[in-house]
Amino acid sequence: MIRQSTRGEMLVKGVVLLIAALLLFAPFLFQDIRSLEVAARICVFIVLVASYDLLIGYTGIVSFAHTMFFGFGAYGAAISLRQMGPGWDAVILGALAGVFVSLVVAVAIGLLSLRVKAIFFAMITLAAASVVMVLASQLSQFTGGEDGITYKAPDLFKPATKLAVTEEGKVARLFGVKLNGKLAAYYFVFASCLVLFVLMIRLVGAPIGTVLKAIRENEARAEAIGYRVVAYRTFVFCVAAVIASLAGTVYAVWLKYTGPDTALSFSIMIDILLMVVIGGMGTMYGAVIGAVLLVLAQYYLRDLMGSAAEALANVPLLPFILEPDRWLFWLGVIFILLVYFFPKGIAGTIAGKEART
Repeated sequence: MIRQSTRGEMLVKGVVLLIAALLLFAPFLFQDIRSLEVAARICVFIVLVASYDLLIGYTGIVSFAHTMFFGFGAYGAAISLRQMGPGWDAVILGALAGVFVSLVVAVAIGLLSLRVKAIFFAMITLAAASVVMVLASQLSQFTGGEDGITYKAPDLFKPATKLAVTEEGKVARLFGVKLNGKLAAYYFVFASCLVLFVLMIRLVGAPIGTVLKAIRENEARAEAIGYRVVAYRTFVFCVAAVIASLAGTVYAVWLKYTGPDTALSFSIMIDILLMVVIGGMGTMYGAVIGAVLLVLAQYYLRDLMGSAAEALANVPLLPFILEPDRWLFWLGVIFILLVYFFPKGIAGTIAGKEART
């Protein structure tokens, strides 16, 4: 029978479409620089989290090396832009270099390690990611070491670039927003991430998506049916690596800086895991919800707590509890509550209600 969408699934899709619309018009709705930075980071992390969900959510592969591939793409673009100058040829070459290195490493890890049990594979990926991070810090002549690399983006993305001018020769405005290079850079990030996300939606909606779920549910049964499990797992590991690498390139072009903290830090891997759990494993839409919630919390929870503490200054104990420096504590509390009330993640729990065929 043809499966019908439940009201929960329709609600999740509606929320995702609303988020997409807000991100599309973010430069016009939120006109301060910080908000645009947040919107761009959300776009990149949606792709990064969705690509990781291909592994852990759809195939059951636990990897701690996802930021390694993200870093390959970021450093590929950064090194090319620094050596060749701010041109599109440098961006393309850097992206291709990042994808090539990611594919080579992913195939090597996949063929050598995907036959072992999950915990051992996870440890191997963690070791590989640690080695790459050490190399990035030590090979300072290429990577800039701990200081990272600062470079220029293509001329189109320079804030001084005028996408349109008035009769007086000044940069034109649309709804009060300057049509300059910063706006072009944001829509480069948005469009690139949208294309990558749609490709992943198509992938999991294709027959191969069903095969990946079968491998996740019962690897031995999938092997018995005739599917080459190692081949499929290696394939999806390579796809996730390539997408993460391209996301790293996009983020590097946006930031105009790449360093261990922005591209290879283990804290980024923790953020990805939290976003997957919050949004829901095994659903691309969960990546959108999880990325939005955690990025907003990281940027605005501290400010929100500060405002609440000031408003409740005359109430005993509450200003002390809501001290902005305790925002990580409250972020942990919120995460625990989300896991308790949404055991399959927000998207997974809501979409799973009232399921019918």
